Amino acid sequence: QVQLVESGGGLVQAGGSLRLFCAASGRTSSSYAMGWFRQAPGKEREFVAAINKNGDKTDCAESVKGRFTISRDNAKNTVYLHMNSLKPEDTAVYYCAAVRTASGSYYPTVPRLYDYWGQGIQVTVSS
Repeated sequence: QVQLVESGGGLVQAGGSLRLFCAASGRTSSSYAMGWFRQAPGKEREFVAAINKNGDKTDCAESVKGRFTISRDNAKNTVYLHMNSLKPEDTAVYYCAAVRTASGSYYPTVPRLYDYWGQGIQVTVSS
């Protein structure tokens, strides 16, 4: 079992930057692949970025490629989402998710493949 708590969200102007944090507690976070997802009002939850349990492989959605970066510090049990050049369409509730895995090549992009979720945090980008 792992508990996830997001922080770092808020209101930012278009073109600005934010860094989201996901603190994991409970089981050792290095046994989990981690992902960031987001959900805007009236839309389905969508993939943003994922990172493998070792932190050396990542993937991100085309819509954020070149602007967002996912990273992790297993010693601190924390996953980060660095968001630059933010756009109004990035406005959403952002969720951190975890799935236990023994594979360093498993870091899924599909929400239903994750077992644990944070409560979500609002990111609002004004134009």
